[in-house]
Amino acid sequence: MATSTSWLDRSRTIAGPGFNRWLIPPAALAIHLAIGQAYAFSVFKKPMGALISGDVNAPAPSDWTPGQLAVIFSIAIVLLGLSAAVFGKWLERVGPRKAMLASALCFSGGFFISALGVSIHNIWLVYFGYGFVGGIGLGIGYISPVSTLIKWFPDRPGVATGMAIMGFGGGAMIGSPLAVALMAYFKDSAPMGVAPTMLTMGAIYLVFMMFGVFTIRVPAEGWKPEGYVPNTQHSTLITAANVDADTAIKTPQFWLLWVVLVTNVTAGIGVLETASPLIQETFSDVSMGEGLGVTAAAAAGFVGLLSLFNLLGRFFWSSASDKLGRKPTYMIYFGLGIVLYALVPTLAANHSLALFVIVCCVILSMYGGGFATIPAYLRDLFGTMQVGAIHGRLLTAWSTAGILGPLIVNYLHQSQKDKGLTGAEAYQTVFYVMAGVLVVGLIANMLVKAVNEKYHYKEAAAKKVAA
Repeated sequence: MATSTSWLDRSRTIAGPGFNRWLIPPAALAIHLAIGQAYAFSVFKKPMGALISGDVNAPAPSDWTPGQLAVIFSIAIVLLGLSAAVFGKWLERVGPRKAMLASALCFSGGFFISALGVSIHNIWLVYFGYGFVGGIGLGIGYISPVSTLIKWFPDRPGVATGMAIMGFGGGAMIGSPLAVALMAYFKDSAPMGVAPTMLTMGAIYLVFMMFGVFTIRVPAEGWKPEGYVPNTQHSTLITAANVDADTAIKTPQFWLLWVVLVTNVTAGIGVLETASPLIQETFSDVSMGEGLGVTAAAAAGFVGLLSLFNLLGRFFWSSASDKLGRKPTYMIYFGLGIVLYALVPTLAANHSLALFVIVCCVILSMYGGGFATIPAYLRDLFGTMQVGAIHGRLLTAWSTAGILGPLIVNYLHQSQKDKGLTGAEAYQTVFYVMAGVLVVGLIANMLVKAVNEKYHYKEAAAKKVAA
């Protein structure tokens, strides 16, 4: 046991001389590509809603309802933010290897517990498994590689974090077809093939994530890339000092970035929630002409295209922020976003299908970019010492937006339908309100300035010693 513990200890993960830092991004991707499956959870919803009847189109009275199943994902996202906030300082103390192992065990364990819940048809076990235990795995796994990547790539933190968080955005592109294929394979051995699929996916993801656990290393104290000189030419926001996590949440900068993230995510969810039904209802055969409308299959392809731009935007925009600076990059997200969100209803009303698709893709690229750029923004402001813990606490904004976004979108859309509006008219208020949400984010980003020296870790320590 002592040997196992020492192998997991942070001191055993310190890289030796000549270690290739480019081995770290694949280790991070192994975690993020796995936990990114959360974005593909919807593929389970219809099969899980027909475990008793065996017919997704005619569920039995005792089958789980869509509302019951929607709670699973909501719990997972809330626990993602909460666990990232709670375990962030623990991660910084014990190191990424132990944290990644905890994430792997929780995330895969969530699948195993949920498989049991599905087998005995107990929704509470699924809530506890995928939602609670799996959600903790999501949160720890999401932040575990971030501070390590930033320490290895001080010369291009946007590129480094973009590579990892791109994996989270792309996890659904693996998880969705994998789940569908496994459920088809196991459909004759269990109701809808769901339980054995969850067991199999849990095992696959456990093995996949262990690659990251074995591969991850942290740089030695004081290590820097050869020839690296800190570059602050883009902004006075970049600091060479550090702020600890407990102090960071007392700064106005932390809460301004909290608003920045919550507004970016809330608005992005607005598109994700409405894009598919909007494109089908607006660009229909009736409005476009027979054979010219958008079919359900084409709408599904459109959603897949949005996922691709969400994925690519995470790497593109975060990498661009290394050149542009973090604050100017967010000014683009919000400034351009306000214009594009306000433009969507007009494009829909005018049946400008090609422009509609292009605009939605650009919006989703910036939505993904917002996630990937925020760790580097935090690093600029608060240093590298506890950036993982600070990032974890900031992710409570994601949990908040995950609840607020769908509530706002569904309320606004339903209120318009109640007024007798249909198609693009029923959705236009959603996009105008989301443009207003982005205005709030724009103002918050404009107010961000360098962290006052009184919050810097060394100065605080010196004052305590003097006292």
